[in-house]
Amino acid sequence: MMSASSRRRRPMHTLVQMQRIARMEFVRGLQGLSDEDARKRVEPMNCISWQIGHVAYQQRAFFVDWPQGKESPNEYTPFGTGSPASQPPLDEVMALWQASCDEADVWLEAATEESLQTPQSSSPEGENGGTLIVRNICHTWCHIGEISAIRQILGHEPPEFVEMYGWNYGK
Repeated sequence: MMSASSRRRRPMHTLVQMQRIARMEFVRGLQGLSDEDARKRVEPMNCISWQIGHVAYQQRAFFVDWPQGKESPNEYTPFGTGSPASQPPLDEVMALWQASCDEADVWLEAATEESLQTPQSSSPEGENGGTLIVRNICHTWCHIGEISAIRQILGHEPPEFVEMYGWNYGK
């Protein structure tokens, strides 16, 4: 019998791996960002700190609220689609981002092909889990680009291309 420490964990589904890459790139795009710059609004775009909260809001809805039947705490409300612009402190939205990642991982790490094809009854469109992951990946990348643009307008160096070193398909 194998010990618990020697058992291999089931590999993450490829969509979950791709979602993790999007998360890593999102965080990488925030490196070296000051609270002051995170709160500057370059209209008509929202400031970077609002966008962090917004991506956390979607991640929470897609992977915690809908599939796990939970309700988002009020801290997420100001970042929903169509919410008014605000300039929240960077440390507050980074804590919200991390909480959304930690809570979403419960569902994401357990994802199977079957669970990803199951419609989420709480989703307004009745989308399945796999579709929600793809939507979240695309949404995150949109905000990575917008954050990169804002940072360049504020005088930061453009980011390096996507860093996927150490990731291999199927591993």
